[in-house]
Amino acid sequence: MITPGNNTENSHREWTYPAIGGNPGNTPATTPGSFANPANIGGPLTYSSPDTPGMPAPSTKTAWDFLPQGWETQLITDGKVGEVVEGNTRTVTFEQNDGMLRSMTFPADFKPITQLESARLGIITEQMTRVAEREGHLTPIQVRDEIGAGRMVIPANVKHLQYKLDPMAIGRASKTKINANMGASPVSSGTEEEVEKLKWAERWGADTVMDLSTGGDLDACRQAIIENSTTPIGTVPIYSMIIGKKIEDLDETTILETIEHQANQGVDYFTVHAGLLQAHLPFAKNRLIGLVSRGGSLLAKWMITHKKENPTNTCWEKICDILRSYDVTFSIGDGCRPGGLADATDDLQLLELAEIGRLTERAWRKGVQVMVEGPGHVPFDQIEYNMKLQRTLCHGAPFYVLGPLVTDIFPGYDHITSCIGATSAAYHGASMLCYVTPKEHLGLPKKDDVKQGCIAYKIAAHAADVALGIPGSRDRDDELTKARAALNWEKHFELSFDPDVARAYHDEDLDVDTDFCAMCGHDWCSVRISKEINEFFSGKDESYAWEKATKSGALTEEQVEILKQRGHLSPEEIHKLASKTKQGVGADQAKAACHSDYVEDDEQAKVIQQAKLVQVNVSR
Repeated sequence: MITPGNNTENSHREWTYPAIGGNPGNTPATTPGSFANPANIGGPLTYSSPDTPGMPAPSTKTAWDFLPQGWETQLITDGKVGEVVEGNTRTVTFEQNDGMLRSMTFPADFKPITQLESARLGIITEQMTRVAEREGHLTPIQVRDEIGAGRMVIPANVKHLQYKLDPMAIGRASKTKINANMGASPVSSGTEEEVEKLKWAERWGADTVMDLSTGGDLDACRQAIIENSTTPIGTVPIYSMIIGKKIEDLDETTILETIEHQANQGVDYFTVHAGLLQAHLPFAKNRLIGLVSRGGSLLAKWMITHKKENPTNTCWEKICDILRSYDVTFSIGDGCRPGGLADATDDLQLLELAEIGRLTERAWRKGVQVMVEGPGHVPFDQIEYNMKLQRTLCHGAPFYVLGPLVTDIFPGYDHITSCIGATSAAYHGASMLCYVTPKEHLGLPKKDDVKQGCIAYKIAAHAADVALGIPGSRDRDDELTKARAALNWEKHFELSFDPDVARAYHDEDLDVDTDFCAMCGHDWCSVRISKEINEFFSGKDESYAWEKATKSGALTEEQVEILKQRGHLSPEEIHKLASKTKQGVGADQAKAACHSDYVEDDEQAKVIQQAKLVQVNVSR
C-alpha cells in the first residue's frame, strides 16, 4: 500500500490524499486505503465515516451509563483483577481491551442471563467467542466490551440456542449484516414454502431472518422456522396479537402473553413499536402517505380509539422483564418511518426517534440488549444525517435500517433503489440492512425475489465494509482481481458470489476459457495486451497462472435456466450458441482454435473469430 503524503518517493504527485483510515485488504496494493476514520474499537466511532459539516456528534453516553438501580461502575487505573463480596454486594474488576480496569458493584445474588449482563460483569460468553471467530477482525474481549457499551448485540434466545442457531453479532464494530423478511399472508404462501424460503435466504447470505407472517398457522410457521434456522429469527409480535380480533380489543395482558409465548418458542429479537406516542399523532396529518408501518398504524388507531398512551410504551418495563428472561433482543420499531421521500426526516419521524432513545435507556437499565430500527424512504443527501442523529439520540445502539429507498418511481426495481441508499447508510453508521426485494410495494416475495434482494444487499453491505476499512473485507475482491488479471476463468467463477450466473453469462457468448472474453475479443483485450508489455506487471501472480485454455462443458441445465429466465435468449438460441461456439473455435482441441497461444499470429486469430463465431441477435 502506498503512503500518502509529499515525501521524496511521492514527489511526482500533484495532489494530496485526505486522512487515511484502515486498510481493508491484506494484499499489497497501490490504493491508498480507506478514506473513512481510523478504527476506534472501544470508542464511539468504531468504524465510521468522516462527518460532513453540521452532522450531530456521537453521544457521550453508552449502556454503562444506564445500569440497574443500585449498580455502580467505574474505571480505575490502579488495582487488580478479581472479585470481592461484602455483605449483600459483590464487586468484580476486569481488564478492558483498552487496558483500563473496570469495576462493577452489584447485588451479590445476581445471576446474569443476557449477553449484556455478562459483558457488564466482565464475562466472555461462548457466544461472544463464536462471534469473534466469525468476524475475524475482532477478539472476544473486544466483542464483550462493545456489547457492554451497548454498541453491539448478539441476538441469541436461550431457547433457540438449543436448536441450530449459530451466534452472530450486529454492531458497527462488526461487519455489516443483512436481514431477509418472509412470512405467509392470508392470500399467499404457507409453512412449507416459508421454511424453503428461509433456507434459500440463508443460502444467499441473509444474516438474520424476520418472520412477518399474517396468515395461515402462525405458530406452526414460526416454530418451524426457528427449529430449522441457523440465523437469528425476528418477529413483530403485534401481528399475532390481533389475529381474529380487532386492534381496539388489544390490552396489556394480550401483549405480555403473546410476547412471552413467542420468546418461549425461541424468537431472537422482537420489533416493538413503542416509540410512537399520542403526542406525535397530529404530526402525521400533513404527510403525503401518513403511517406506512403496519405496527405503527395499528397502535395509532388503538390510541385514537381509546384516547390513551401507546400500551407497549406504558408496559415497557414488563416487556423488558420477559425479554431478559430469555435473552431476547429489542429491535425497537420505527412506526413513523417515512413511506415516501416527501415525508423523510420530518418532525414525526424524529420525535419518535427521540422517544426510542429514551426506550433504549430504559431497556439497558433492565439488562436487555437493544438495536433500533430506522427509515424507510430517504433522499440520498439526508442519509448521513439520519444515521448520525440516531447514533446521538440512541447512544450508539446498533441501527437496523430498511433500505432506505432513494427514489420512489421504480416499483419492481426497489431492490436496486434501496440498496443504493443502504450502502450509504452502512457507511455512515447503520449496522444491519433489511433487504428489499423486487416485489416491494407490489406483493409477497417468491423464491427468486428473495435471492435478488439478498444479493443486492450483500453488495451494499460488502461495499460499505470495504469503504469503512474493516480489516480483511477486501481480500476476496483482491483474489478475484488476481484471477481476472491472469484470465483464470475457473478461479474467477469460484471466487464470485454467484458462480453459476457468472459462468452462464460467460458461456452465453464463449464456452471456452480463452485468454480473452467475448466482451472485447482477442484484439481488444486490455488484460491480454497488458501481459505482453514487459514493464507492466498486471496478472503476474504465479498462483493463478494456467498453462492452456480449457473447454467448458457447454451450458449446464442450471445455466440454461438462468439465461432463459434472464429473457435475453430463447432456449433454442442458447443451445445453438453453445454448440456452434464449441465447434467454431475448435474446443475439442487442447486449446480453442482462436487462442493466442495456438494460432501463428494475431491476424489468424482475428480471422477465425470473425469467420467462425456465431453472432446471435439479442436486440429483440
